[in-house]
Amino acid sequence: MGAQSTPERLSLLLGLVLLMLSTIPRFLVGGHDNRFNLILIALLVVAGVAAAHWRLLEAEARLRLPRLMGRLGVCMVAGLAGMGLYHALFTDFIGWELLIAHGATLGLLLHALSIWLRAPGA
Repeated sequence: MGAQSTPERLSLLLGLVLLMLSTIPRFLVGGHDNRFNLILIALLVVAGVAAAHWRLLEAEARLRLPRLMGRLGVCMVAGLAGMGLYHALFTDFIGWELLIAHGATLGLLLHALSIWLRAPGA
């Protein structure tokens, strides 16, 4: 449990918060009240952990965070475009709420892979 807080971990946590926020319309439209309540609780927990990570970051590590958040934004847009293209070509219309949730999932995966591929010593 001696892991240090890094901007990469914080960007992944913030991406997870975005992913959880993107699933909320899906649960509201589908009438899944229990899942909606559970995702809100999990969202609060992950946001709390992200806030704790922010406080633990050193000043020089905080300077790397805007670049990582920009990369997260690009990955989220690419994930949304990729899932939009996939669903346009291979599935029937699934609804905007499911498309946003799937796009955010792909975007977070792309962001995690980009961090993994750029990791020093990997």
